[in-house]
Amino acid sequence: MPPTKRLFAPLAVVAFAIAPLHATDPSHAVIVTGTAGTSGLAEEQPVDESGRPAWTSHRRFANTRVYIQKAPWEVGVEQWFRFRDKRDGTSQSKFQEEIEIGLPYRMQLDIYADWEADQDRRARYTDTAFELRWAMADWGVIPLNPTLYGEYKVVDPGAGPDVYEFKLLLGQQLASRLHWGLNIAFEQEIGGSRTTEWQANQGFSYSVIDSVLGVGIEMKYVHESERHSRGEPEQKFLIGPSIQIRPTKNTHLDLVATWGTNGDAQNFEGFIVFGVDFGKISGERHYEPTMLRGN
Repeated sequence: MPPTKRLFAPLAVVAFAIAPLHATDPSHAVIVTGTAGTSGLAEEQPVDESGRPAWTSHRRFANTRVYIQKAPWEVGVEQWFRFRDKRDGTSQSKFQEEIEIGLPYRMQLDIYADWEADQDRRARYTDTAFELRWAMADWGVIPLNPTLYGEYKVVDPGAGPDVYEFKLLLGQQLASRLHWGLNIAFEQEIGGSRTTEWQANQGFSYSVIDSVLGVGIEMKYVHESERHSRGEPEQKFLIGPSIQIRPTKNTHLDLVATWGTNGDAQNFEGFIVFGVDFGKISGERHYEPTMLRGN
């Protein structure tokens, strides 16, 4: 078992045990006004000193990230499942275990391990990735709330070369209940066929029930080429519906189904994502917007 795999369980247990000691202590409450929406919906109120709205705390889109999800020293975990039905008649399943850690100065560190299973249904460890994102300003200060993202993927020798990736994350509340995100990404293998990939991912979401149910649409464009075939890239476009259910205040379930629209794209790509937020594991302050506090 890879060392990173053994790391997830104890970190999750520690986060679960410690979080309530800080996240629910009213004696440390600090009032913030934030710059999020003023619609009156709970999910559009600011949740920390950056002023970001609550809907950003729950990963709304499978392929599109928005701003940051965690306040400093907040921790969450997510379990992913992705299924691809390819045009050559084969299929592939991917499992991802992720831990998210909020850092000061509008930063967030994510660590995750990936496993894949092909037609033989035997899961194989493929890589461990480290992702860091930094929001350039408090929410609402810069239009579209730009956030910079960098990732390095340590790939198992039997699964290919290591990979690095850079992204620009954009996101905005377009109107009350209507939320949007857009990512522009560049990914590069550092060995092997030196595959280069450009991606543009976009998602729209509409809140049907405040903090409980959202529906939307996601789309993905991929431009991929290898070292000896830069002039003949594969281009893929997928689009389809998504839904997010929040069974409790600290959990979310995302279901996404997309279909390929051209010959290079896979027939179908679907996601199931389940996340749990453990709250703050360090520090003494709990942020709460003024309008949500009693007199």
